[in-house]
Amino acid sequence: MTSRTTRSGLALGVLVTLLATGCGAEVADSAGTAATVTVPRCGEEVEYRTPQRAVAYEGGSADKLFALGLTDRVHGYVMPPANPPVTESPWAAEYARVEMLSDDLLNKELVVDARADLVVAGWNSGFSDQRGITPQILDQLGIQSFMHSESCFNYPNFPQRLTPFEGLYSDLERLGAIFGVPERAGTVVADLKARVAAVQARAPQGDPVPVFLYDSGTDQPFTAGAQVPPTDIIRIAGGRNIFAGLDARWTQVGWEAVTSAQPEVIIILDYGDQPAQEKIDFLRTSPLTRELPAVRDNRFFVLDYNEGISGPRNVDGLEKFADYLRTLP
Repeated sequence: MTSRTTRSGLALGVLVTLLATGCGAEVADSAGTAATVTVPRCGEEVEYRTPQRAVAYEGGSADKLFALGLTDRVHGYVMPPANPPVTESPWAAEYARVEMLSDDLLNKELVVDARADLVVAGWNSGFSDQRGITPQILDQLGIQSFMHSESCFNYPNFPQRLTPFEGLYSDLERLGAIFGVPERAGTVVADLKARVAAVQARAPQGDPVPVFLYDSGTDQPFTAGAQVPPTDIIRIAGGRNIFAGLDARWTQVGWEAVTSAQPEVIIILDYGDQPAQEKIDFLRTSPLTRELPAVRDNRFFVLDYNEGISGPRNVDGLEKFADYLRTLP
């Protein structure tokens, strides 16, 4: 796999992809070797071979591949305990057809042992300098990698900034190009965009309701900054993430900042290993939060973990949250 720095925006990257793939069919060059396609990996143009043994990290990565009908090209997935059971997924039947490789964090040895030819994950969400598994390290091993666009804003040397939902659409289009199914990707993206537009058309009028997303933490809360899907979910549904001004993904803040913002709705991110009800109980009893308007009025909305991380289920979460906001007086 070879790479070079891109000097173009997303639109040019998609154009390059479409030109490189033609109608999206896998072809061979005159020497009989498999053709490649150039697709952006964050802000870097990368030449990909068509994968046959992809490995996905977490539900969002696997869901993108399954939504594109690529189950036969997925060798397996890595699913840490935070993820809800895959049996609850809309793609439960697809998960059952591939191998669960680990319930731990992504690591180099695992993908080498799996003979993966593509790893799909996010920067600092799967890929990690500290754990020794980065796109550059995998390049040296001849293993291709793909990163979620919403995680690219602080990717070293090759950053790219897209809003979370723009990143979702871009990922599906880029994966469609890499796997030779651009038309299928276009259909999936068009459907998601239509559903988002329908939500926007019905969003409440007036000042957006202030919303706090509570991920975890008691001494200091972990929450959603500007660069993760819940911020777009909240905004499109008609609310306002009280921490949308933080140029970060998942980040730690102080309780003082939460209380000063006086959120009227609290979204609880529901982890597989951190049940939502425990978080709600904490907010109801803590002297720091029990007088918040959202807590006093019992305005809690539970967002499934895989509706909150980058993946097609973001739109499911958007539709549910928008329905909830419309029930408020």
